[in-house]
Amino acid sequence: MKRSPLFVIAEDNRFGDIRTKRNFLAFDDWAENGFLWKDATGSQRLSAIIPRGKFRIAMIATAFLFLLLAGRALFLQVVMGGYYRALAEENRMRTTAAAAPRGIIYDRRGKILAENIPAFALTMTPGDLPREPDARKTLLQRMSFIAGIDPEALTLLAETDENSLYEEIPILQDLPYETAMKLSIETAGMPGFQLRAVAARAYHLTDAESLSHVLGYIGPVAKADLASGAYRPTEMIGKTGIEKTWENLLRGTSGKTVTEVDARGRELAIVSKTKAIPGSSLTLGIDYGLQAFAEKRLVEILDQIGAKKASVVAMDPKTGAVRALVSWPAYDNNLFANGIKKDAYASLTEDANHPLFPRAVSGEFPSGSTFKPFIAYAALAEGIISEHTSFLSTGGLRIGPWFFPDWKPGGHGTADVREAIAWSVNTFFYIIGGGFNDVTGLGVERITQYARMFGFGAKTGIDVPNEADGFLPSKEWKEDVKGERWFVGDTYHLAIGQGDLLVTPVQMAAATAVLANGGTRVEPALLEKIDGKERTPAFPKFEKTIGKNWIEIVRQGMRQAVTIGSARALNGLSKPVAGKTGTAQTAGQKKTNAWFIGFGPYDKPTLAVTILIEEGGEGSAVAVPLAKDIFEWWFLYGGE
Repeated sequence: MKRSPLFVIAEDNRFGDIRTKRNFLAFDDWAENGFLWKDATGSQRLSAIIPRGKFRIAMIATAFLFLLLAGRALFLQVVMGGYYRALAEENRMRTTAAAAPRGIIYDRRGKILAENIPAFALTMTPGDLPREPDARKTLLQRMSFIAGIDPEALTLLAETDENSLYEEIPILQDLPYETAMKLSIETAGMPGFQLRAVAARAYHLTDAESLSHVLGYIGPVAKADLASGAYRPTEMIGKTGIEKTWENLLRGTSGKTVTEVDARGRELAIVSKTKAIPGSSLTLGIDYGLQAFAEKRLVEILDQIGAKKASVVAMDPKTGAVRALVSWPAYDNNLFANGIKKDAYASLTEDANHPLFPRAVSGEFPSGSTFKPFIAYAALAEGIISEHTSFLSTGGLRIGPWFFPDWKPGGHGTADVREAIAWSVNTFFYIIGGGFNDVTGLGVERITQYARMFGFGAKTGIDVPNEADGFLPSKEWKEDVKGERWFVGDTYHLAIGQGDLLVTPVQMAAATAVLANGGTRVEPALLEKIDGKERTPAFPKFEKTIGKNWIEIVRQGMRQAVTIGSARALNGLSKPVAGKTGTAQTAGQKKTNAWFIGFGPYDKPTLAVTILIEEGGEGSAVAVPLAKDIFEWWFLYGGE
């Protein structure tokens, strides 16, 4: 019988294996599951039949499977080889960053204000936790019970991305020794958890809590910081104050330790170690003794008059070095150093007096009469008056239906510019500011022009964050914002430091320094030395100076305020000083704000002082007594 050509697989007895026979084979007969063929000896064998089409499909499928497996092997070994080698190496070698010791902060006399102290922390390495879900959940629940941590919070911390699997995440920080030892025993053998010896930040502000606004505090890095790639998730970063401004100096350079670990992440041996480079030590111009004294006396006065909020700024008028910077009320920045508790934070943020607010640099207030010396300078410089020009004060000025009063009923009589400063004569400044009868005043444009020369309406550049820039009003601003034109009465109010004018205490201190040093603008600065060496430049200065002749007349007026005027309580000091009081109206029916600005010793000033007591009443009554105590302390202990 003739058959179609087939592929036949048969067993060849001569070779003991399977051979392929083609259509040249002789077919003798069919069997149920194959066919019979005769080999060379004539014996018959039963073999399987595979049609040509099916055999080809089988061969293609086999080849495809082989290529697929070969391609996958090539991908894993060549393309992903580096990744899996790194992963395997990571399971064997672990690189741990060693945070650099943060720089120490000193006051000008070498007192430590901020340092690092030994502490313990419990950390978690997510990559070392069990991979099996139930085992992982059981371990996290057990740890949350031992450490007293919310289970959900711990679970969220453990859910990190692949890039951070082997970063140690702090779970508990600043642990007392006894607690740390107990945790060390209880967590022994628990994969993914370690007890570490770390450095905690400590602030030594027992007698000067107000320095918390100056130094600030550190805290965990935020997502924005991590995006730069300069920080690891476990690092701490300056959040406010000097800690934030000079973060680049205080931070230092991290080291790293490469250790060999087992499959459970337990350290077996140290392979290599690179030491961390400590951050720079910073010396501030702050005098801790002066800061503590000013704060103590301020709080006593506030308690006596029932006020709650105040600011004190004291600075060297020659260099701009800030000697004291008090914002009250204050807070304990040690609460933030290693993670503040929710209830403690809530008590601070919900306090109506805002203890977290650095009012000396961020608060904006009407200046009251402390603005008058700068108006006097502008009028002298513009030739509107001379040092001998006098005006009669009878109790105020009347313009049509409006009356602009002096603070003294009946007026002050005839006063020249020095006397007007000494007695704070409103009428004199109404006239030189807004004009009256045949006198053309400065006007709002020239007032603000000269105010900017003294630094008002702009940040001073003091090296703490969140400084406010104050506000200088203008005709255009009033028309755009209030929908009203500018009236002469607005200029009168501006000339005595009222109306829409806003200044910050540190701005007022910097402007006072210009009067004290004879006409040079200096930039208030807290940082004085880096690793014991003077800053370069030591204290930045503005090149432009202000007319010395007119400054001297203003200085003489401020001296008369002490000898015969509104600040006579300062006349008994051991060294002569100059000053100017101010009483600024506030919104609503609240008490007025009490101001004082001054400097001393008069001939060669080493300290310029600005005081603001919010809702304190009269500047001469409450601010001047504090100024007297501050000057006397400085003359005794300042060392200048």
